[in-house]
Amino acid sequence: MSYQPLVERIRAEGRNLGNGILKIDSLLNHQLDPQLMAGMGKALAQAFSGIGVDRILTAEISGIAPAMMAGLELGVPVVYARKKRPITMAGPIYIETAPSHTKGGVVELMVSGEFLRAGENVLIIDDFLATGETLKALARLVNAAHAHVVGVGVVVEKTFEGGRIALKAAGYDVPTVALATITSMEGTAIHVE
Repeated sequence: MSYQPLVERIRAEGRNLGNGILKIDSLLNHQLDPQLMAGMGKALAQAFSGIGVDRILTAEISGIAPAMMAGLELGVPVVYARKKRPITMAGPIYIETAPSHTKGGVVELMVSGEFLRAGENVLIIDDFLATGETLKALARLVNAAHAHVVGVGVVVEKTFEGGRIALKAAGYDVPTVALATITSMEGTAIHVE
């Protein structure tokens, strides 16, 4: 499923920084376009409207805006996994780690148990699906809370990094939707659908 306004913006503004890094800071990872974000939220909500979502989980920070817009459309709360524990976060706390290609190391993702509840149907939404490591860590947080991952929605999927296959191999064979798909990034080119 492609969201054409997003695809067009990636074609116009995206930059290939090499090593599989896609810079789309002008519309997602630094600056936000509210109208584009609202449209992406509607598209994600439509894709998952029939599966009974109780809550959306994302990772800070770039996943928050698309998750929030989808949550608004679906009428469900959005919780984001924190990367640093604030003093206000009380136990129980679910913690997972994931390697970050853009941060150049491992990041911790943590969610307070009061915001992930047993038995709930959780939709995971994030900015990118590349290797699938962050999404698998988010899914493990859901599992630790004895909740159910019912779908995965991402703004951009880089199919050449194999993340969708890695999610399935890890046991997360759930509906997975990307609003834009990058099929290759060779040289300075970005092939987006």
